[in-house]
Amino acid sequence: MNNSIEANKVKASMSRGSFATALGAFVATLGSAVGLGNIWKFPYLTGANGGAAFIIIYVISTLLVGLPVMMAEIMLGRKARANAIATMNKLSPSKRQPWWVIGAMGALAAFLIMAFYSEVAGWVVAYIFKSSFGSILSTNPEVTSQAFSTLVVDPIQSLFWQWLVLAVVCVILVRGVSKGIEATTKRLIPLLFVLLLIVDIRSLTLPGAGEGIKFLFSPDFSKITAAAVLTALGLAFFKLSIGMGTMITYGSYWPDGQNIPTSTARVMFSDLLVSILAGLAIFPAVFAFGYEPGAGPSLLFITIPSVFASMPFGNIFMVLFFLLAAVAATGAMISLVEVPVAFLNEQFKMSRSKATVLTTVAIAVFGSSAALSNSLLAGVQLFGMNLFDLYDFVSSNILLPLGGLLIVIFVGWFWGDDKVKAALSNNGSLKNQAIIAAYTVIVKFVTPLLVLVVMLRGLNLLPF
Repeated sequence: MNNSIEANKVKASMSRGSFATALGAFVATLGSAVGLGNIWKFPYLTGANGGAAFIIIYVISTLLVGLPVMMAEIMLGRKARANAIATMNKLSPSKRQPWWVIGAMGALAAFLIMAFYSEVAGWVVAYIFKSSFGSILSTNPEVTSQAFSTLVVDPIQSLFWQWLVLAVVCVILVRGVSKGIEATTKRLIPLLFVLLLIVDIRSLTLPGAGEGIKFLFSPDFSKITAAAVLTALGLAFFKLSIGMGTMITYGSYWPDGQNIPTSTARVMFSDLLVSILAGLAIFPAVFAFGYEPGAGPSLLFITIPSVFASMPFGNIFMVLFFLLAAVAATGAMISLVEVPVAFLNEQFKMSRSKATVLTTVAIAVFGSSAALSNSLLAGVQLFGMNLFDLYDFVSSNILLPLGGLLIVIFVGWFWGDDKVKAALSNNGSLKNQAIIAAYTVIVKFVTPLLVLVVMLRGLNLLPF
């Protein structure tokens, strides 16, 4: 009888899909962690907040904040073998405790993020074509600024590019976990590194590139203020795709024998490597041609085209740069859309194809309000924000940190130390005793406090 029950469990797990290899689980998880923030936000903040000194603070912050939450989500997902909402429901010590809300918040956050993130990804893909035809090849920032403005205020272009990237993600996810997510990310991640290295070599061989290297890596401890430390904490939380149900969902596809502490640490440091390589692609070139580094879309869509237009064969390298940015965005979007797809697939017994199409259409319809927030819906303001900024604020400053906080509280105080030990040691087959002891203390006492600080700062409730 017991053998029959176990066989049914294994069969059910197999039917919902899983990553076929440990390498596949690693690259898919890395693909989720890597995103557009690696391309512009991390490098800029590193340079603006002390270079190498900031990187040290960031790594420490990640070990105390981002990595513990990621490990918690992965181990919960792998244990439950279910979508984010069902995972928290299945693992709750008592059915009267509504821990499923954590999964629901994650699914909502993933949906909201895709509403605006798909639009930014659409701009990136649009710039691949624009740079291919030379329409943004100008050394005058006013020209590139006008080109970007023309794109975002055009409702037809905004919707077209957003829906195009959503269609690509839909096609990938319809193919399933192994043949879709795993197979795609196994190709995208190596491609990302190859493209980064090509652009890095060109950027680093420019005359005057040394100033950009200095901007990134010269340690300036005078810039390590309380605000800089909080910035590092925030990056450590938001850079690893946690708090949004993606790591719980991907964890449910991880092989049983995978070493969670080792694999997640590799994801963390590989994600950091991508960010550093992106910085080496951007800032040596920015300084070589006398441009000022700036944050956000202005750097990615206005300054970068001018920089590449200033160098020989710049048009080719501009295409490569936006192609690698699109690759980074695609991996992140795949994991975000997979969260509601897995829920619909399992909770309502929908086929993967139907769940994927339904989710994609829902994001396209709802996300159109973000895509049109600079054109037809520019006059719609809620709490002083347009719809694009509102979705960003609610997901980034409320849902993600609150979800992360509740996850570590659940793992540290409610799930049980014995279950944590079993998950991190693969039921005693791995000798991770020191890591487990350290993790138990950190997840109970350190990470919850630091995540709370991240949330309070995001809500502007701290004085610095």
